[in-house]
Amino acid sequence: MNEFLEKVKSIHDVEEAQKLLLQIAPTSDKLQEAIEFAKMAHAGQKRKSGEPYVIHPLLVAAITAFVTNDPDMVLAALLHDVVEDTPHTIEEIEEQFGKDVAHLVEGMTKIVAIRSEELLPSTSNEKLITSALSFRKMLIASIKDVRVLIVKLCDRLHNMLTLDALPKKKQLRIAEETLVVYAPIAHRLGIASLKNVLEDLSFYYLFPKEYEKIDQFISSHKVELHMKLNEFIDKVKKLLVKNGFASNSFEVIGRIKHYYSIYLKMQRKGISIEEVLDLLAIRILVQDKLDCYKVLGIIHTHFKPLIMRFKDYIAVPKENGYQTIHTTVFDQTSIFEVQIRTFDMHHTAEYGVAAHWKYKIGHVGVNLAWLENLQYQNENIEEFYELVKNDLFSEDISVFSPKGDIFTLPRGAVALDFAYAVHTDVGNRAKAAYINKQKSTLLTELKNGDIVRIELAEEPILRCSWIDAVKTSKAKDQMRLLCRHKYKEVSSKAAINILASELKENPKKIVAWLKDHEITALHRIATEINYLQEIKNRYLSEYRKKKGVLYLLSPKQIKLEKRVVDNFVFYTNYSINRVEFDYCCHPKRGDEIVAFRMDHHAVVHHKMCQKAQKLIEDGKPMLYVEWKEDTLPHYKLIALLPDKKGALADFLQFLSKLGINLVSIELGKNVEQTNLCEMEIEAPVFDLEQLRKKIAQKVKIIEFIKTSDAYNK
Repeated sequence: MNEFLEKVKSIHDVEEAQKLLLQIAPTSDKLQEAIEFAKMAHAGQKRKSGEPYVIHPLLVAAITAFVTNDPDMVLAALLHDVVEDTPHTIEEIEEQFGKDVAHLVEGMTKIVAIRSEELLPSTSNEKLITSALSFRKMLIASIKDVRVLIVKLCDRLHNMLTLDALPKKKQLRIAEETLVVYAPIAHRLGIASLKNVLEDLSFYYLFPKEYEKIDQFISSHKVELHMKLNEFIDKVKKLLVKNGFASNSFEVIGRIKHYYSIYLKMQRKGISIEEVLDLLAIRILVQDKLDCYKVLGIIHTHFKPLIMRFKDYIAVPKENGYQTIHTTVFDQTSIFEVQIRTFDMHHTAEYGVAAHWKYKIGHVGVNLAWLENLQYQNENIEEFYELVKNDLFSEDISVFSPKGDIFTLPRGAVALDFAYAVHTDVGNRAKAAYINKQKSTLLTELKNGDIVRIELAEEPILRCSWIDAVKTSKAKDQMRLLCRHKYKEVSSKAAINILASELKENPKKIVAWLKDHEITALHRIATEINYLQEIKNRYLSEYRKKKGVLYLLSPKQIKLEKRVVDNFVFYTNYSINRVEFDYCCHPKRGDEIVAFRMDHHAVVHHKMCQKAQKLIEDGKPMLYVEWKEDTLPHYKLIALLPDKKGALADFLQFLSKLGINLVSIELGKNVEQTNLCEMEIEAPVFDLEQLRKKIAQKVKIIEFIKTSDAYNK
């Protein structure tokens, strides 16, 4: 594929782009018609490089043809920007090229704000929302037709190949999005050929110094590396023939590992490029599955294996359909990774779900449950984006049910994640786990190969404080959904007590009045001060009319006063001079809370506290309460720490000198990047860019946002 992409990158002329497409794609009248249509539709349009815009869809179509060879996908790739960027409509596409092509083009149609040429500053909340909207649209469209994703990946690949035409800031933003979203999507779809190129291109722009070090080392040792590789390949071929394999029944392919995978190994082990021992790898392709195990026996008989590096993905395939035996062996002073697979497995490994179209393979075992699970996502756009990005970026482990069913989960997943993977109801009612027949807590981290059984309760169990402890987006989202339902229920009951207290009325009378006036969104009364004030005024207005015109209410009786006590804000006409906590619960800043009035002081509870819920049921007087707003802005920082001992301690000391407080921290979330650090901080600096520049002096920033911008509900 690399040779083909070099050719794509070298083309800057419409006729050359068209020529390449016609060489790769299946020839048809429709293809020629679509080429002319695209040229006409994009006539006069230019890319940032100054080239005619139509070169882009022509080359995206060529890449799509190379990856899939599917006529409809190629036509959709050719026309993917027509509806977005020209006056032409989906209806025109359908009339001229058919419903299937129109459906794919519609799935590809992009929201303008996410186009690489027009991306907003990364600090902008609008950018986050529009990116998330586009991202969700793209993924959900793919639930019904995964071909949309394949064409989108080819589109992104060509954008990455031509990224040098854009300003540095946009290059970094697009490369980051490609690395953390698009490359993992390619991995999930099993399309290694796209994943590897997207990773290496992103790596080139995001970490230029590190890329250059690896490139210089590989270039300066190229002859030596290729000699070692060729010698080893020759030995393997002779061994296979000697042990009964016909020379035309197998193929041995050698390669130097791609740069980004080398970089990840350096980061994971804390070593330099000179210390990476297994830069070289070979693939042995054979006719059938049994031959794979015969080859494995031959390799292990003649070369000493590193047993800890052995993996059999033929017996237990990856979720993306990948099947290969991995082993690593010594040959004299060199180490080689050896991959053994059949020719069909190779097609699936390189092209994943696209192999169905490219090689007419009837069944490609790519599990698309991660796409189907998107239907569980809630309405919050930003939350959706973060959850799915985390799922995509994570590595996988395989665990088993007692019946032997395989479940693929992100590394770091706990038993409760497994329960939700089995079924939403199993997750909601899970009360205990048995891992390898040993009773364990639901928050026990799972390891590759674990056998997990879940014990169920009769009713769903609320675990609102556990949401951050699980890893999968499905588990987080379903737990959050269950908790929100309960929060709403508790708030609705609390609203009656708050109104009764402020109006000095019997709660039963308040319930009857609310019912008579068909006021059903009771939870809003306890959570939105303006709505509480509106309902109170409405009640008092009716009360005044009943008492006659001469009966007047003082302004104090109408307006709820704002009273700040410690870390809390109360809206009440009662005098509150102190706040107390009970021993039953310990709400922390940001938790959902309720407050009870005891003479001139307030008792604050967590909204999920059992004692608080009993007091609410008993109709105890309550107050409207909120947390006092933070005085310091909060930021989310994802950074790559320097590859040296004590780097984290040095960085935390650096933050302390800047007057920056650490709120939370997570280190080594991805096993491939143990020095990847995610933290939430609060800082006295209100200018995001100013703070970014200071932090960038010490670490490589991957993501840096103000949480109030990113997570406003």
